[in-house]
Amino acid sequence: MSIDTNVPELIRKLPKAELHLHIEGTLEPEMVFELAQRNQVQLPFASTCELREQYDFKDLQSFLDLYYQATAVLQTEQDFFDLTWAYLERCVADKVVHTEIFFDPQTHTARAVPFAVVVDGIRRALLQGERELGITSKLIMCFLRHLPADAALATWEEAQPHLDGIHGVGLDSSERDYPPRLFQDVFTRARSAGLKAVAHAGEEGPAAYIREAVDLLQVSRIDHGVRVTEDPALMDELRDRQIPLTVCPLSNTRLCVYARMSEHPLIRLLDHGLVVTVNSDDPAYFGGYVNDNYLAVAESLRPSRAQLMQLARNSIVASFMDSDQKKHWLREIDGLT
Repeated sequence: MSIDTNVPELIRKLPKAELHLHIEGTLEPEMVFELAQRNQVQLPFASTCELREQYDFKDLQSFLDLYYQATAVLQTEQDFFDLTWAYLERCVADKVVHTEIFFDPQTHTARAVPFAVVVDGIRRALLQGERELGITSKLIMCFLRHLPADAALATWEEAQPHLDGIHGVGLDSSERDYPPRLFQDVFTRARSAGLKAVAHAGEEGPAAYIREAVDLLQVSRIDHGVRVTEDPALMDELRDRQIPLTVCPLSNTRLCVYARMSEHPLIRLLDHGLVVTVNSDDPAYFGGYVNDNYLAVAESLRPSRAQLMQLARNSIVASFMDSDQKKHWLREIDGLT
């Protein structure tokens, strides 16, 4: 049975904040080939079709292998500007009014791309996006958890001249076998410097990793967090403390966290009172941007109109926008009732 025809219209109209978006994960195949030609990078794929054929992921690691391979085409400040601007244009189409973007400096500095090249290109696009498109934003620097904690500390030191343009720190990459506690030192330093903290936890890793992220890293949000369902007491605590989860439904099915969308606990978590939000993660690889995720949820989980509106409200509430911005967008959402 198809969804109500009014649902896609509601999704298009709802103002949203996107809080779990890896800018490198918006690198569409067409741009991969465009930048490869611009920068004279030899690709192991003959065409965009051949590249897309690699998107049959078995788990998180199989995706990351391809993800890091594709990022080799990102080499100049203009490359990072173009990548970010293309995402912002998609935000306009999806009524994303505010975005909090992850970037992975270690992915690029390991290839001898200077930190400043990465952050300056992204920031230039974000500032232009606010001026010309009206989209506000925050930038979150993520540490790669499959690399040693000392490497994260070195990246933190490298970031010092650029902290005026960085709002928070995060933790991403391969979760299994890399618990949050390994990165407690660098997160303490970042929080002491006034930055917000978030962390990927409870995607492939157990619910215990969510506990560590909350207790040891003292995060403001949990990225993914869907495996909190394995620990009812923790689920109650996240509800009671209103610690948001930035959930990525299409990502969770593409990476086989769940075999099909109908198994996804998003609506169950919402009904339990958790501040769950809908996001696209790495949309170029996982089958869609934020509205595609809302539509996939609507088709498989059949949320009510009120539930869809609550998901949008949660995205605004869970963001790092100031209170006046939040009030503005919450009023606009409420005006759609």
